Amino acid sequence: MKIVEDRHREAQGVQVLENLQKLLRERRHSDPAGSYVAGLYHKGLNKILEKVGEEAIETVLAAKDVQDSAHTDVLIHETADLWFHTMVMLTHLNLDVKAVLRELERRFGCSGLIEKANR
Repeated sequence: MKIVEDRHREAQGVQVLENLQKLLRERRHSDPAGSYVAGLYHKGLNKILEKVGEEAIETVLAAKDVQDSAHTDVLIHETADLWFHTMVMLTHLNLDVKAVLRELERRFGCSGLIEKANR
């Protein structure tokens, strides 16, 4: 039963990413005045990359703080922001989130040292 539950949760996680990507694609054609994502798309790749970098730094700082306290909720929030803005970037570049998932799946069970040496 545990395997079935794990697969169901995994499928739900993939569905969340697919639904988010669908929404992000739709927002590309929205009015920038009425949508944060449309505004990012309108400002272009450099602004999107700036947001990814900003969220990466905030995530790193939140992780550092977790070492000193029990405030994991901030780290979860910042990681969600990082993933979100990374998906905005991928969608802006017409890349599919499933390609990232396939790459992670490909790496599963492979030594990180070997994988990196093969790049």
